[in-house]
Amino acid sequence: MGVMKRFEQRLEGLVNGTFAKVFKSEVQPVEIAGALQRECDNNAQIWNRERTVVPNDFIVELSAPDYERLSPYSGQLGDELAGLVRDYAKQQRYTFMGPIKVHLEKAEDLDTGLYRVRSRTLASSTSQPQPPAGGQQQPHQQQGPGQGRGGYGYPPAGAPPMPASPPPGGPGHRPAAAAAGRPAAPGPGTHGGAGAQVRRWIEINGTRHQISRPTLVLGRSTDADVRIDDPGVSRRHCEIRTGTPSTIQDLGSTNGIVVDGQHTTHATLRDGSRIVVGSTTIVYRQAEG
Repeated sequence: MGVMKRFEQRLEGLVNGTFAKVFKSEVQPVEIAGALQRECDNNAQIWNRERTVVPNDFIVELSAPDYERLSPYSGQLGDELAGLVRDYAKQQRYTFMGPIKVHLEKAEDLDTGLYRVRSRTLASSTSQPQPPAGGQQQPHQQQGPGQGRGGYGYPPAGAPPMPASPPPGGPGHRPAAAAAGRPAAPGPGTHGGAGAQVRRWIEINGTRHQISRPTLVLGRSTDADVRIDDPGVSRRHCEIRTGTPSTIQDLGSTNGIVVDGQHTTHATLRDGSRIVVGSTTIVYRQAEG
């Protein structure tokens, strides 16, 4: 059973009790859980062949209405989300430098249903990375204004220096995905496992568009690979890049992209990810076989 499914089942067991009101929120806990997984993937730091460090201290920024709904349960919800991150780290063979913590904060600039995730590496008294089995996880960092060393966007004080990476193709070099314990990204239409071929497609208003190339540009222009007739969509709005994992990149659009409820410029995609551009919702799909 997958990490996300176990998380959903644990929450379902609580839905008639403490978490009954949580599920009435515009932002769902499962959405936040998916964002935390992507935060780990997007910010994994390869220290050496045996260690890939990811964030362990996370802040989930919520709109005022969502924060008011979720904050009374922030302790229990934070524990469940931390458990999911721990399980995901073990599955991906990530390591971390301190205990995993997930905090909720209110952000006045966010509308209901939208959220942001920030993360950092917050080292414990011992600065050497610990394996996932130790119940701790690794952190990621994003720059924030006026934050000092050791804050979001900065490495923890006393952290050992990152080793120099061998040149691509040189002795000891491995792709980042392989070093993180994940298979290297197959190209479109190639085998992603033992005899398994990964198929990728997107669904827009009930219409399926196959992804058969390394990149797929979405936009309002007739030159886009997939044209979206929506005044809120830029001519070249965003680009899906296939791989393990697949990602989406904003191409400098006017209105930006929202992936699984989170405004972003770059995100990892999983089967079922919901992408909003303008007023159009796109569902990303992938399957083996």
